[in-house]
Amino acid sequence: MDAEERRRGILDTARRDGTVDVGQLAAELEVSKETVRRDLNLLERHGLVRRTHGGAHPVESAGFETTLAVRTTMHVPEKSRIAAAAAELLGDAETVYIDEGYTPQLIAAALPRDRPLTVVTSSLSTAGALASAENFHVLLLGGRVRGGTLATVDHWATRMLAGFAIDLAYVGANGISREYGLTTPDPTVSALKAEAVRVAKRRVFSGVHTKFGAVSFCRFAQVTDFEAIVTDTGLHSSEARRYALLGPQVIQA
Repeated sequence: MDAEERRRGILDTARRDGTVDVGQLAAELEVSKETVRRDLNLLERHGLVRRTHGGAHPVESAGFETTLAVRTTMHVPEKSRIAAAAAELLGDAETVYIDEGYTPQLIAAALPRDRPLTVVTSSLSTAGALASAENFHVLLLGGRVRGGTLATVDHWATRMLAGFAIDLAYVGANGISREYGLTTPDPTVSALKAEAVRVAKRRVFSGVHTKFGAVSFCRFAQVTDFEAIVTDTGLHSSEARRYALLGPQVIQA
């Protein structure tokens, strides 16, 4: 196996598993840890992975996006804390939009059940989980179902959402940066997220620290569109302050 084949294999593993570990890769590939580190550094310079302590995770792009199944295994404690903090921002909202993705799904599960609430969502998983809640009225957007995320997209979903006035939208993204705003790989997903931002009176972004500084293919919103950003303590405090200077309240759970 030459260096190019080895790096391609590392990238394939990262995209399949959601993360890679330097020590494990070195053992499997029968090379030194330093060789793996050099490979990961090169892949990071090409924008294909982001380095973490002891490994790396894949960067989502126009040609690659992690599946919902992978997302349910990554940063779960952080995502659970984020979801609980985001649910506390519900306030007096009577209508809520829940985005696709695992963290929004956790937010939906954390919403209080003691009062009536209308939930609009593109996520089949979220709709199914909330359908039996006694005080909830759940509206699932129609459209083409994305197999990897079990969420609806395309003009059917966007047109249906355009007819609503939403009190609060919980929105996720594949990347968020101060320069490029909120981004996602798929244009159809981007269009739906942009519509959710447009029709909502209040907007909350939720996402783990690894999304910060990442830039994907399609931009659908600016950081200034959001009243709050909810993330975990993995985001450096100085970087959190820089986002807060743009307007949103930054909450680190």
